[in-house]
Amino acid sequence: MSNIVLVILSFLLGFFFRKFSEFYVSRNSDVMIFPLETPKVLNAFIIYVSLPSLIVLHIHNLELKKEMFALMAMPWILFLLSFLLINFLGKIFSWDNSLKGSLILTSGLGNTSFVGIPMIKAYYGEEYVSLGLVSDQAGTFLVLSTLGIIVANQYSVESSNQKQISFFRLLKQVLYFPPFLFFSLTLLLKAFPYPDWFVEVLKVLGNTLSPLALFSVGFQLKFSDFKKDKIYLFIGLFYKLILAPIFIAFLYSFFFLPKEVYYISIFEAAMAPMITGGIVAISYQLRPSLVVLMLAIGIPLSFVTLPFFWYFFH
Repeated sequence: MSNIVLVILSFLLGFFFRKFSEFYVSRNSDVMIFPLETPKVLNAFIIYVSLPSLIVLHIHNLELKKEMFALMAMPWILFLLSFLLINFLGKIFSWDNSLKGSLILTSGLGNTSFVGIPMIKAYYGEEYVSLGLVSDQAGTFLVLSTLGIIVANQYSVESSNQKQISFFRLLKQVLYFPPFLFFSLTLLLKAFPYPDWFVEVLKVLGNTLSPLALFSVGFQLKFSDFKKDKIYLFIGLFYKLILAPIFIAFLYSFFFLPKEVYYISIFEAAMAPMITGGIVAISYQLRPSLVVLMLAIGIPLSFVTLPFFWYFFH
């Protein structure tokens, strides 16, 4: 319950402080609460500090078993499906690359940790959390750190009419993306135990991700953007919250999976758009107004849709 309260409160604080900041700017006041550039600073901290800390903490003790492959594969499947679907629709309706990139990164990546883990605890119990972490750390975060960065980079370049970058430069950006860099480093350190003080430091730094990310999203929310983005918002959320879990339920029904793996795969597939994926999309200037709406509306809406999938499949 506390995690859900934190999600809501952080978002609302960001929204209200944006309003206060705009008020003081309009009055030419010398009082400074949060400058309007605040999200850029917060997003950089998240990508370079918060997210790497979580990866170094959780990947170190993660034990992978062959029956968990379905949990790891689910985020890759849904991201690729989103990529194909959005590009298909984009070709039909002549969407620009910024719009397509923002939809792929928000509808193709799920919030399998900061919303996913608390929801798994609430609906399935503490013993199922480890399965959620497998889907999150070895699936969603790895997709974001590789395919997600490639999509963000390519669609950002194309939408701004910049010169196409070379393969080696793109590969360098993926390898140097902090989450991927720390993921690779952590794999090398798995044989070495962490000292207790180091674990505590990682926990504190990692715990900053959710409140800072949601504060940043709330700070950028403008309801005036809803009218122009409502059709794209509906398409993105319909895929993420409805079609994605139904597709995984259908696909995985053909395999002899342990029931707990089957249930958690569907449940994690039904999660709201990934906060960090949205932060990356905003950092690359991929239709920030739509990204913010996907997160701001998708997260609370998932609190309504998730119980349906739990009840229907469980």
